[in-house]
Amino acid sequence: MGFSAVVGGTRHIFADLRQLLACATPFRSGDALAGLAAESAAQRVAAQRALADLPLRHFLQEAVVPYEADEVTRLILDSHDAAAFAPVAHLTVGGFRDWLLAADPAAVTALAPGLTPEMVAALSKICRLQDLVAIGAKCRVVTRFRNTLGLPGTLSIRLQPNDPVDDPKGIAAQVLDGLLLGAGDAVIGVNPATDNVENLCRVLGLLDAVRDRYAIPTQSCVLAHVTTTLLAMQRGAPVDLVFQSIGGTQGVNESFGVSLALLAEAHEAALSLKRGTLGDNCMYFETGQGSALSAEAHHGVDQQTLEARAYAVARRFRPLLVNSVVGFIGPEYLFDGKQITRAGLEDHMCGKLLGLPMGVDVCYTNHAEADQDDMDALLTLLGVAGVTYVMGVPGADDTMLAYQSTSFHDGLFVRAALGKSPAPEFAAWLQRMGLAGRTPDRLPMAVAGLL
Repeated sequence: MGFSAVVGGTRHIFADLRQLLACATPFRSGDALAGLAAESAAQRVAAQRALADLPLRHFLQEAVVPYEADEVTRLILDSHDAAAFAPVAHLTVGGFRDWLLAADPAAVTALAPGLTPEMVAALSKICRLQDLVAIGAKCRVVTRFRNTLGLPGTLSIRLQPNDPVDDPKGIAAQVLDGLLLGAGDAVIGVNPATDNVENLCRVLGLLDAVRDRYAIPTQSCVLAHVTTTLLAMQRGAPVDLVFQSIGGTQGVNESFGVSLALLAEAHEAALSLKRGTLGDNCMYFETGQGSALSAEAHHGVDQQTLEARAYAVARRFRPLLVNSVVGFIGPEYLFDGKQITRAGLEDHMCGKLLGLPMGVDVCYTNHAEADQDDMDALLTLLGVAGVTYVMGVPGADDTMLAYQSTSFHDGLFVRAALGKSPAPEFAAWLQRMGLAGRTPDRLPMAVAGLL
């Protein structure tokens, strides 16, 4: 089945849903690299017009990645909730946009089980930035482990104390820095320089000792491969959250060394530990536009649609946190600040519509055509859009991963500018420790003891 639309007197033909979605995507370097981008602005507008007129039901009839060949496609279609879809089942993609902009938050949030990633990806391609912000802000996704994330009026921060050699003193110093500046309610999460079980257990022990000694109502995580974390759990390590990078096709997940079955095994193992005190959302996933192209597992599908498909994988395991590391892969996929900004807002809205607790690592690599002004703009837009959490990195410069992100001070700025608070349990802890407020006037002896 083909699709067509007329722009400027010329009829543009699109062979299938994959081509229609790809050509409708606002320009980004990754799709151009893959040979999928629209050939002209006129072709892009034609694709967006044809997409706006496409019934939402069509996405249940035509798969962009074959059902028989891909377990992610099977997950998407086999788990679709027809009852949740019913309120919008009669709409086109364009009508769905109008419906969302007029609907109340409860109605928008209730749709999540009935939406497929391809539906929300299609929606994003016909949205302006203000639409992405407005719709994202209507989605209510609340998760719990040792505190409550995603409540209206809150903005959480992942405290990211990465060290180039996983030095305990370096990690502890950064934890102290972040706690003093109100970060850490999303998670205290370390990207390990060395991914082996001995190092994982050592860093987990450090983080858990700090959390336990000062009764911090948060969770810790070392972002090792899921198989390493499974080994650590078998050794009795204090694992709160299981982390894994995921993608939108079976092939890209295989390139990460994971499958749905392996993720299910890790999820069950983490649940069995019963370490959460307020809830059992114990998974942490990271994604990023372009990963499937890097793995040569994109099936001719544009990178933003595949990013949305990754959220179906995440949704299956009821995660505490999902993070789009939006500018991390590099300019081959998102060339400049303009492309990074749009991608971050797309990812946030699509993830939230699918029922996920979306955070965004507002970041870029040093060879991208972007700077901290671009990140300030995206960070502020995401704050308005109700992003669940952002990153907190000392000085915004990650010395282990060698990329630019957002600092503890940046998180404080957004909270102050938009009237946001940390997770309520964490906010109460900050108050008890004398750390509430933007500029603490003293260093409590208890926190000083971290070093």
